[in-house]
Amino acid sequence: MKDIKSSKKRNLWFERFMAIAATVNLGLVLFNLSYVPWRDFYLRKLPQVIQIYDPIKGIEPHRDTKNYLDTIDALEEQVRQTGLESSQVNSRLIQISRLSSEMIDSNPFAGANKSGTLEKIKKRMRSHIGNESAKQSFATFWSQPYLSQNGWVKEINFFNESIRPLIATNYYRQIGENGDFVDNFWTLDLPFVMLFGVELLGRTLFIKRRHPGLSWFEAVLWRWYDLFLILPFWRWLRILPVLVRLDRAHLLNLHPVRKQIHQGIVANFAEELTEVVVVRVINQIQGSIQRGELTQWLSQQENLRPYIDINNVNEVEAIASLLVKTIVYHVLPDIQPAIVAILHHNIETVFHQVPIYRNLQNLPGVGQAQTQLSEQLATQITTNLYKTLVSAVEDPVGAKLTSQLVQRFSEALGSEIKEKHVLSEIQSLLFDFLEEIKINYVQRLSQEDIDQIIEQTRQLRTQASVPSVVKKSTALPEIREG
Repeated sequence: MKDIKSSKKRNLWFERFMAIAATVNLGLVLFNLSYVPWRDFYLRKLPQVIQIYDPIKGIEPHRDTKNYLDTIDALEEQVRQTGLESSQVNSRLIQISRLSSEMIDSNPFAGANKSGTLEKIKKRMRSHIGNESAKQSFATFWSQPYLSQNGWVKEINFFNESIRPLIATNYYRQIGENGDFVDNFWTLDLPFVMLFGVELLGRTLFIKRRHPGLSWFEAVLWRWYDLFLILPFWRWLRILPVLVRLDRAHLLNLHPVRKQIHQGIVANFAEELTEVVVVRVINQIQGSIQRGELTQWLSQQENLRPYIDINNVNEVEAIASLLVKTIVYHVLPDIQPAIVAILHHNIETVFHQVPIYRNLQNLPGVGQAQTQLSEQLATQITTNLYKTLVSAVEDPVGAKLTSQLVQRFSEALGSEIKEKHVLSEIQSLLFDFLEEIKINYVQRLSQEDIDQIIEQTRQLRTQASVPSVVKKSTALPEIREG
């Protein structure tokens, strides 16, 4: 017992380790998928991430925008050395104004799908200068008269706070020989793929050994969801095996989620399934009537399809016999006092309706004698009737006569029903009746509140799972005669 518990504990720790490893891998996959869309955020808040992960995605600074910002850095250094009014600064300003015009014309942001960023830069500069032309706004901004009049420090701070961060977000992404962007995420993913591949191989060998009848392909499909952990594409689908592993490792309880998913699936299909099943059954009955199988059954001829008997017992007769014995030996003795009371009441009612009896009521002792007489009559009638029923059940001759009566009744009924006009009318009425059921009731079944039915079913399963205090036997109760 201790060895079993120890083995289960080791297995649980192994499952948890692999579940955590799969979760970490999924986190890297999701980070890799979101890196490019969120790169601007990382650039502003976590620039260290940019330095580490840009090479993995094949991202490098764009040559044109980097040169533009480097030229502005050189301008700031030149202003610190020679002042704003120097010829060297004027030369730098002319160069930056030309680069600004080229940036607007060539749109170096298009390669990174960031043309919207260039539009935002142009809009901010037009708004700051008050000119409708972006090129003229940049030319005005990068001029000595404008910077001298409005203050160098103020204007360069505006650029560094409002324009430079937008330009800095631009980048160039390398393209591989296959025509796609370079993505070296596989270097991070490969150790995990190897780990999960070895694990899947080991689990497949274990499954194959426990179930020799399975093929290798079937053994692999036993844990088909783990295949997503080793596929180099559609990596986002790894969320499925991760959730399964976390649930099996008892690190995450997905039972409520599974229940809601199952309920949603059942709710989506229940309405259509109800209609299909009920209509199909009714159609089969109608088809049976149209094919004349009802006529053959009533005439006790051989059916189109032979009836299969699996136990050589007429279940209808057996059930009828069981019900008769239960009523005679158990039900009637329990309700006999009530039957006696009803008979007693009826006998007294009859006595009261007789004129002679009403006149005798005035004589002493007659009323008490009448009560005793009615009780005796009621008891005697009930007892004799019960004995007659018991005798009919236990007497072989009586049982045989009863069987003959039932058989004769069936034959007489069948012969009358076999009359062409009667049978034709019965078939027509049955067919129309079934058609009305489809029209009037099947639609109600489909329109019934499926969610309410599912909730009732769930409550029944919950109640059934609660251990019962009293164990009920599944065998039929023994019928004791006498």
